[in-house]
Amino acid sequence: MSMVANTWKVHLTDLVLLAGRVLLALIFVHEGFALALNFAGTVNAMARLGIGVPLVVATIALQIAAGLSVALGLLTRLGAVALGLFCVATAALFHTNFANHNELLHFEKDLAIAGGMFTLAIAGAGGLSLEKLAGRVLRSLPI
Repeated sequence: MSMVANTWKVHLTDLVLLAGRVLLALIFVHEGFALALNFAGTVNAMARLGIGVPLVVATIALQIAAGLSVALGLLTRLGAVALGLFCVATAALFHTNFANHNELLHFEKDLAIAGGMFTLAIAGAGGLSLEKLAGRVLRSLPI
């Protein structure tokens, strides 16, 4: 009985980690592609905030690459830390007008997502990930 319970727990944990990874990553992958597909508009909007093209390109690349990393479970901890730090920086640099309720909400949202990312960085991707699949394949090679 104990073995069955532990097996189910592992599978449930893996499913929850997969769902959490995908839900956390979705906002970054979506926004990264949206910014890339409207690159000229993105560059113009960011220029008004004093952000140059190299930082815009880096931001788009970070959101897409780290977002996919988290969603797919490949280099998950690295992607999660990168996105967590990105969220903290975004909150601290762009959402500090707490007199504006919308800005306060974005500040809190960014910190909440950062917390989720840092938690994921500690927990890891789980069993339903490309990391785990790659480990199984490597262990099965006749070396």
